[in-house]
Amino acid sequence: MAPSAPRTRAAAALRMKQIALDNQDRTIRRLRAQLAIERRGLAATKKELKETQVALEASHKVIAGLTEIGLRMSKNIALDNQDRTIRRLRAQLAIERRGLAATKKELKETQVALEASHKVIAGLTEIGLRMSKNIEKMKVKKHLVRSNHVECHQKFQARIHEVEDSMQAQHLLIEALVDEKPSTVSKKPTMPLPHSMMIGKKNRKKNRKRKRLRIFL
Repeated sequence: MAPSAPRTRAAAALRMKQIALDNQDRTIRRLRAQLAIERRGLAATKKELKETQVALEASHKVIAGLTEIGLRMSKNIALDNQDRTIRRLRAQLAIERRGLAATKKELKETQVALEASHKVIAGLTEIGLRMSKNIEKMKVKKHLVRSNHVECHQKFQARIHEVEDSMQAQHLLIEALVDEKPSTVSKKPTMPLPHSMMIGKKNRKKNRKRKRLRIFL
């Protein structure tokens, strides 16, 4: 029984070693498979990275081209905007110039009309002064005429009073004479006046009227 025990332990150790080697082989194969997988993934990652770099470079080129195009377009747009602005400003300047010319024309016409109105006003002022002077003269003349008229009227009234007094005195004298000789007057027949006496009476009336008119004038 004794010699078989070492053999058993050796066999067991050998089996343990074989199991360990098998485990290591399986581990190695598994690690190699993982390594192969990692390598394939790394190769794929490198390929993707390269493709990404290529795409990135291409995109950079595209972006640079688009940036250049954008700059050119922005420059063109800016130039177009400047041209439009310049045209608009020129149009506004032309409008302002036309308005200024019209304003100058209106100002000139206004100045001409103002000068004409000043001349008219000066003429009207002169006419007004002349008319005021004439009115003053007319007022003076009217006052003189009125005073002369009043004086003449007073003289005429005085002359009328004198004539009335004289006629009244004559009438009283005639009445007195009639009262003194009633019989003589009653006995004499009424005879028409001669033609010469009628003419003399008419002439006396005309002379009285002329004297009255001379006194009035």
